[in-house]
Amino acid sequence: FCYVNDIVVAILELLKRHPRVLYIDIDIHHGDGVEEAFYTTDRVMTVSFHKYGNQFFPGTGDMYEIGAANGKYYSVNVPLKDGIDDQGYLQLFKPVIRKVVERFQPTCIVLQCGADSLGCDRLGCFNLSIPTHGECVQFVKSFNLPLLVLGGGGYTIRNVARCWTHETAILLDTELASELPYNEYYEYFGPDFQLHPDTRTSVENQNTREYLENLLQHVEENLRKLQCAPSVMMQEIPPDLAEAARARPEEDPDVRLSQRALDEQRDHPAELYENDHDNDETVKAAL
Repeated sequence: FCYVNDIVVAILELLKRHPRVLYIDIDIHHGDGVEEAFYTTDRVMTVSFHKYGNQFFPGTGDMYEIGAANGKYYSVNVPLKDGIDDQGYLQLFKPVIRKVVERFQPTCIVLQCGADSLGCDRLGCFNLSIPTHGECVQFVKSFNLPLLVLGGGGYTIRNVARCWTHETAILLDTELASELPYNEYYEYFGPDFQLHPDTRTSVENQNTREYLENLLQHVEENLRKLQCAPSVMMQEIPPDLAEAARARPEEDPDVRLSQRALDEQRDHPAELYENDHDNDETVKAAL
């Protein structure tokens, strides 16, 4: 969905000032790109609540995807089934996030508020209401940590606008009337013209109480395996991306790099290769 993973770029910038960054994703799709970027580090914990199973895109996000190397147990996945409702979602969201903040002790939070987890979304299959989606934002805000809030997916546009308007008001501690004011797009919000329409659908809730309890227990067991909040040694803060780009000399695209320059290129130690058949490894072997 992204030509450039702007969330990853933002977190990399935050890591220059913050030792630990917590990423929370309430989009209906698994936050696979951000998870993969930080899968082997303990400085970023990723938490994703998403639909999983039945070949739902992107097909990742099983509860057993927990990170690797230094990042083991720092990837938290909460895979949900069709039809999750307000009560069931909050039953998981609040205790998971509370425990994550307690164990990881982030110094800032990035929250991705994809609106495709609402009921009535064209690509979604959940039954969340706008007030409950906003309650997740309010709960994260209540920790009083530096907070970067982002949009995400959402394919029933009128409800995306409603949802993010509601959540912007929450972040600004502002009360909004339920009835929408007249504007040039007013007709798109009929027939109720309300900020909080009924988004319930006929999709059956396949998330049984037993399933949700087992899921919560699994997440809490993994979080207990974290020894403590990771620390970071003092080091020189690297320049901002824009400054680094300006300082880098322009390379002539028509001039081949010397063998010495190629030899000096090194992979970052956190680069993850699952096996010998990885595409990157195959290319290296060919070179």
